Amino acid sequence: MNLPEPQSVTFPSLFDQIRNGTIKIPQFQRDFVWSKAQSGRLLDSVIKGYPIGTFILWSTQERLRAIRNLGGIDLPDTPPGNAVKYVLDGQQRLTSLFVTLNGLKIQREQHEDDYGNLWLDLEAAEDEMLVLLEAKDRTEFSVIRLPDLMKGDFAYLASFPKEAQDRIRLYKNRIESYQFSAVQITDAPIDIATEIFTRLNVGGKPLTPFEIMVAKCYDPVRNFDLAERYHILIGELEDIEFETIPESNLLQTVSILAKRDARRKVILGLSRDTVIEHWPLMEDGLKLTIDYFRNAYGIPASRLLPYL
Repeated sequence: MNLPEPQSVTFPSLFDQIRNGTIKIPQFQRDFVWSKAQSGRLLDSVIKGYPIGTFILWSTQERLRAIRNLGGIDLPDTPPGNAVKYVLDGQQRLTSLFVTLNGLKIQREQHEDDYGNLWLDLEAAEDEMLVLLEAKDRTEFSVIRLPDLMKGDFAYLASFPKEAQDRIRLYKNRIESYQFSAVQITDAPIDIATEIFTRLNVGGKPLTPFEIMVAKCYDPVRNFDLAERYHILIGELEDIEFETIPESNLLQTVSILAKRDARRKVILGLSRDTVIEHWPLMEDGLKLTIDYFRNAYGIPASRLLPYL
């Protein structure tokens, strides 16, 4: 593993790397949960030149299960042969910037949040809040939507009075020239990268080996999704009341089949190919074992097994 590299990244470079698949959010990151108000305060800080914290990126040739759609935009795979940069810290901030400045909508469980409806106040003083959550009761040329600020067409922007145009150019330049702080970790093994992620999320729940391997073992070419295969298997076991078998036991079994060792370090060291090759063997062995418990010992449900 190389030493961490402090970097400075501009807005166009940051967004270009998201759009071309170089920067990815790994699947073990939690969902995007920031509100529009939090996103608005973040953009207000950027426009005023305030520091917003450091992004921690893990540069690797590993291909993990990553978020593929963001606010309705399908994000491409990383180009073959290129290293991918996974976001270990800063996902909420980075996603806020991306969805707000691109005017995207995020579907929540009960509603949809339109991050395109954040407005920049063209009349506010520098020490006032520049980003508004709504533009009710404001005159037409006193505010502009943030996505329009960044990519509005010439005719629309030219319709603003000269003083407002000067503010638009000023604020757009501040965003585009803002130097985002980043630290890149290069060629670290996945167990080190996820340990860094866990330590950065102090107070959060540590990642389990299963969560890490779900990200590591995703293979769209062979249609293998570890999380999906687990849920299908548990669904089958529900019919015979053996669905309480922990996910950790399944990975331990795969590791024993492949390496004769079920320690965490060994599990995390399993390659994607190894897991894909041995998962069906584990399923067959598990089902045979369950049949044996049910028929030889009359155990009707996994909840009656004390060590599962």
